[in-house]
Amino acid sequence: MNIETPTSNRLADQVAYDPNNLLDSLIERLHLKNDAALSRALEVAPPVISKIRHRRLPVGASLLIRMHEVSDLSIRDLRMLMGDRRDKFRISDKQFKPKKNGASLDD
Repeated sequence: MNIETPTSNRLADQVAYDPNNLLDSLIERLHLKNDAALSRALEVAPPVISKIRHRRLPVGASLLIRMHEVSDLSIRDLRMLMGDRRDKFRISDKQFKPKKNGASLDD
């Protein structure tokens, strides 16, 4: 078995996954002082950055896009900075199910 090949597609299971590297790189690139300044630049609450740093919250798609917008780094480069080397992404089928409140998409 090749050690470099991940056995799981879950990001949290990958040994190289390190969101701190991503956050630290953004702080350096944007010439910021700390996580609080980064949260202001990304327009997120400071606990979001803390939860990402402590691996209690993954870097979501919308935050990754915001990081791209403020840093001009490509999404691929941002993913590489945090050690995300997955080739494919799986989206839960639950994200595409309509809400059960009776409202239609045409309303």
